[in-house]
Amino acid sequence: MDTNATVIVTGAAGFIGFHVSRRLLARGQQVIGLDNLNDYYDVRLKQARLARLAESKQFSFVAAGVEDGAALQRIFAEAGPVRVVHLAAQAGVRYSIDHPEAYVTSNLVGFANILEVCRHNHAGHLVFASTSSVYGASQMIPFSEHAVTDHPVSFYAATKKANEAMAHSYAYLYGLPCTGLRFFTVYGPWGRPDMALFKFTQAILAGTPIPVFNNGNMVRDFTYVDDIVEGILKALDQPAAPNLNWNAKAPDPATSSAPYRIYNIGNSKPVNLMRYIEVLEQCLGRKAIMDFQPMQPGDVPETYADTSELEKAVGYKPDTPIEVGVKRFVEWYLEYTRKKS
Repeated sequence: MDTNATVIVTGAAGFIGFHVSRRLLARGQQVIGLDNLNDYYDVRLKQARLARLAESKQFSFVAAGVEDGAALQRIFAEAGPVRVVHLAAQAGVRYSIDHPEAYVTSNLVGFANILEVCRHNHAGHLVFASTSSVYGASQMIPFSEHAVTDHPVSFYAATKKANEAMAHSYAYLYGLPCTGLRFFTVYGPWGRPDMALFKFTQAILAGTPIPVFNNGNMVRDFTYVDDIVEGILKALDQPAAPNLNWNAKAPDPATSSAPYRIYNIGNSKPVNLMRYIEVLEQCLGRKAIMDFQPMQPGDVPETYADTSELEKAVGYKPDTPIEVGVKRFVEWYLEYTRKKS
């Protein structure tokens, strides 16, 4: 596999896309970043990320959404041989309840467009973002890629489950190597304002209450963004290959006779939400005002990744404790908001 090939990163102005692009540039690769810069959250944060990436001459940016198939075809045709890290999507479990149409456009139509341009332009490997939310109503903890995921409890999760099935069909029909990564609660510097850590930090500093769902009885496999990026790049460098032992009479959902793989990518050390908040309070030197609320529609009480398959495949080994990761986020947040003001 040519690890020097150009990499197209969709969602490059987003949280994980920014960090992936930065790491690819640091190892000397050409990166083409795509993003539609929508206003789901403050566009100034996305622009600030892009400004950092633009400091490298090996980074080029195209303002385009994955729902624009014609634009994607032009970009891919001009780029030549590429690998793809597809992170562009409409995110958010709760937002999907009131705005399902945004998920159809971005996550379904957009992903179909990505598959088509990868197929027609002979992409060497497509790594795409799935989510721990696909486990839905399952309580088989820790979550394993080998388990069936047929009971999503949010429309967001349903679209990501659909992405996995769509990718398999292209891997099977056209031999397109596809690797799906199920992210588990990613956090860290440059994070999204709609995510818990950003919102909690903002509220605690302002002296306003933070919403604590399920009365605090939540457990999450919080995973620091640098650990996630390490796993993404290692997966990217090892294109999916057929499982020669795949048994059609006892089908394994995580592998295939086609060049297709699904992996969990998390921390494998679930943390209670109240402990997460406690660490944040310590980093900020302030106590949170907590507004305890019931479980929200589409949410689940616990996530916990079994990452043994990704570890075996590429040596993935997350090692950032929340005490370190949350501190780094707080340091970034204070610096970013100081400059913004």
